[in-house]
Order: sequence, then structure tokens, then C-alpha cells
Amino acid sequence: MIHKKHSVIWTFFYYIVYITAQLTWGCIQSLVGFVFFLIFYKQPHDWYHGSIRTKWKTMNGISLGLFIFVPDENEPNLLRASPTQPSILKERCDRISVHEYGHTIQSLILGPLYLFTVGFVSLAWSRLNRYKQLRKQYGVPYSFCWPEQWADYLGETLLKRPALR
Repeated sequence: MIHKKHSVIWTFFYYIVYITAQLTWGCIQSLVGFVFFLIFYKQPHDWYHGSIRTKWKTMNGISLGLFIFVPDENEPNLLRASPTQPSILKERCDRISVHEYGHTIQSLILGPLYLFTVGFVSLAWSRLNRYKQLRKQYGVPYSFCWPEQWADYLGETLLKRPALR
């Protein structure tokens, strides 16, 4: 019983430090994340290991300081894309959450440099047609790009769950 009590105290302490650091050292990206949070305020939200997770109606994920945005496994349009395999959709959404949480740790490490390093590189890697075509042409996984591989590693290491890979 004592072990569980220490675990609860440690978790509470971690959340306090995590949130405080995101709102100070990671304030730039957290401010942008808060704007996104307000834009998507009607979507479901929950706590995810200290971060505020918003589940939205797209298969894309994004991490902005204290806030992560991931696909909603209960969204009808996303379920229609894989009607025979809703469990696969849920697993993918869970893996995206682990990956995006890894980006929140990058935010804690890099602070104000996060958006200008990880943010811009990740955005280009995920959105620019040139990189989409190269990934498809050469069969390169999404995690090939350094910030994505690093986010997978951080999320998996801390949460003990698989990320995108």
C-alpha cells in the first residue's frame, strides 16, 4: 500500500513540474496550443499524462506545448474510413497520442527553440508534397525524420507504450 501512495505523490509532483515548465519554458508553443484549444473547444478533451489532449475529426496529430491534438477514434468520418477494423483505428489513435506526447517532452527540452526546430521540420515533413512523395517512393517510414524518431523514442520510453514507428 505504501508503494501506491508514493506512486500517487510522484505522479502529482510530475504533473505540477510538467505543467509549470510547459507554461513557462514552453510558453510560446503552449500559447499557440491554447489558441488551437479554443478553436476546437467543442471537441472532446481529456488529461493525457499531464498534457491536455483534444480529439479532433482528422487523422493528423499536432503537439503544441501543453496541448496535443490527436484523431478521435469515435469520429464517424474516421470510422467510415475503416468500417471493418475499428480496433485498428483506436490503436493508431493511441499510437499517435504517444508520439505527440513525445513532442511535448521535446518542448520541455528545447523550450522557445521548439517551434523553430522541431515544429517547422515536422510540419514540412508531414505536409509538403515533396516529402510525402519521397516517403512513398522509397518506402521511408514517417519516423525516418529526426524529430519524429525522437518523439517516438521519448513517448515510448516515458509511457511504456508503442508510438507510430
